[in-house]
Amino acid sequence: MIPPPGSPLGLRIGLLGGSFNPAHAAHREISLTALHRLKLDQVWWLVSPQNPLKSRSGMAPLDARLAEARKVAAHPRILVTDVESRLGTRYTADTLAALRRHYPQTRFVWLMGADNLAQFHRWQDWQGIARMMPIAVLDRPGFNLTGPQNPAGQWLSRYRVARHDAAALAGKAAPAFLLLKSKLNPLSATAIRLSKKTITGRRTTP
Repeated sequence: MIPPPGSPLGLRIGLLGGSFNPAHAAHREISLTALHRLKLDQVWWLVSPQNPLKSRSGMAPLDARLAEARKVAAHPRILVTDVESRLGTRYTADTLAALRRHYPQTRFVWLMGADNLAQFHRWQDWQGIARMMPIAVLDRPGFNLTGPQNPAGQWLSRYRVARHDAAALAGKAAPAFLLLKSKLNPLSATAIRLSKKTITGRRTTP
């Protein structure tokens, strides 16, 4: 559970948002890499009630996703939250703005996998997000980290921070953008859901 709004937190917090439908080991590995390389105090998983870019079809209930995320996180410095639901925000930009208001002394870093960077330009006010807090993009299988060839990656490249300066990212003024190597875990929530459907289908086929 994250501290109540207004708590005087002078901490370095990584924020990893998503549907977590379901949470899996790659989410945990990204978080552990960020804790270590960025010298963060905590990583908060922001489990979204409903991602505006994703279909409601196949979306597990929020309570079920939160419970599974807590099992997967299994780390005292990875905190699973339903803060977006509590704030009543729909878009990441609004959620992050609210968190900055509620925790003005906290130094936040937005974390995302390289697969999300590929569609970041489709997010509501993505440039506003980049101007709100530093961003760390972590390796994901099949996505190029050396020079992202998409609108958001090209725009962010002018604010790129060297990897050897990763530990200082949380203290930098935004925009600040870091590409960070991590263990390439091939797991994805989509693949897990498809696997479960296949298994279920085999069991129910005469």
